Amino acid sequence: MSIIKSLSVGNGDMFYIKHNTDSFTTIDCCLSDENCIAILAEIRCESAEKSITRFISTHPDDDHIRGIEYFEKVIGIYNFYCVANQATKEDETDSFNAYCKLRDSDKVFHLYDGCSRKWLNQSDNERDGSGINFLWPNTSNRLFKDELVKALNGEAFNNLSPIFTYSIKQGVEVMWMGDIETTFLENVKMEIQWPQIDILFAPHHGRDSGKVPSDILKKLNPQVIIIGEAPSQYLNYYQGYNIITQLSAGNITFDCREGWVHIYVSEPSYSVKFLHNLREINMNYGNYIGSLQLGLGYYLGSFTTKGV
Repeated sequence: MSIIKSLSVGNGDMFYIKHNTDSFTTIDCCLSDENCIAILAEIRCESAEKSITRFISTHPDDDHIRGIEYFEKVIGIYNFYCVANQATKEDETDSFNAYCKLRDSDKVFHLYDGCSRKWLNQSDNERDGSGINFLWPNTSNRLFKDELVKALNGEAFNNLSPIFTYSIKQGVEVMWMGDIETTFLENVKMEIQWPQIDILFAPHHGRDSGKVPSDILKKLNPQVIIIGEAPSQYLNYYQGYNIITQLSAGNITFDCREGWVHIYVSEPSYSVKFLHNLREINMNYGNYIGSLQLGLGYYLGSFTTKGV
């Protein structure tokens, strides 16, 4: 069993994966006075039994690194994963300074397409890999280098975001894209090997500005797209695809098993119609809204077989 949780943190991103191996991964950080104590207590509890913990930072915008200094103090960050960059900001916050200190420390592991590391995606006799694989960035790509210059000049950071997947054997495949923007995706899409996946976390919190182009979506063929917590007037609801909207659902927990993902949300009244009802009940996870059968895909409402 593996648990993926998308935390409801307002206009920002924060996830964790409690792997079915000896690993625990946190993706991004968006802590506030209202949620900090509860989220850090939960992560400390859920990660306690794991020997390998890592923090993946998609990019240094405030809504993805806010409170990282508290995270490091309370939880500890021992393996910090980010794209190699020299981003600067005119108005430096405590969180950005903490990010830069980690980015420039000996705790860092730099991300790029196809990168590998023991226990990230390599197994040995001691423990299995975590199942995380990176598809982007190609650090020699001219357009990506242009984004590094923008970050260095403090102009923009979204397109520093890596594209990566998490998968388990005979189980789910999930994709994250950080805040990568539609125009940039259009320009680099031919350099990326797009796998079929089960769950996509829509980039840029589900905004129109991060809408995944239709030809990429056709290759990914996700069964479910998770729409983030950007203000509703900026959201793209990916017409024709099954979606879960975090603005309405709250925290979303994915209990990943062989062949199935059981999905829970924190909002008691939230429901969807496209999931199977297997009557799963785990009070620790919240309100059960249904189960996703793996190996089957949906594209524009049509039923297809994944992996064929």
